[in-house]
Amino acid sequence: MFGRWVQIEFECLPLRSVSRFDVPVDASPKYEAFVQRVKNAIDKHGSHNTYYLHQGLCVYHLTNDPAHGEVSFDFEGVAMTDKTDRKTRSVDLITQLRGETCTWLNEPIVEFLAESVKHSVLVEFDRYIEAGDLEKTRQRIAEIEKQAEESGGFVGMYL
Repeated sequence: MFGRWVQIEFECLPLRSVSRFDVPVDASPKYEAFVQRVKNAIDKHGSHNTYYLHQGLCVYHLTNDPAHGEVSFDFEGVAMTDKTDRKTRSVDLITQLRGETCTWLNEPIVEFLAESVKHSVLVEFDRYIEAGDLEKTRQRIAEIEKQAEESGGFVGMYL
């Protein structure tokens, strides 16, 4: 029986789709902080062939019982692809232990698994590309840009 030992979920924001960094006056501090992190990512990595991954979750299943042997991490950061957007070159992520059901867990193992999140996301982002999700995202962005052009206005960062 084939199982999934690593579960990965994330939201993906192509950084080339971000054209403005204004934060609405009534925006929450959480949203304002997110916009700042996206801006920092663009300053560090540029906006071409870079994707901001947020609300990321990586779960390692060390046994076949989630109540015994599961370690989960939150992550956020940037995935960088080759010039054709067909292969992930690297990731720059911040990871944080979310939870665990692993009585034998110790600090060196947490550090090892936190580093492993980066390698796991690198592999998963290639699967994301192969599944066509990146192409669907590109098409959605093109449609939004077309609508913005036609309306003569700014549509927004998340649309």
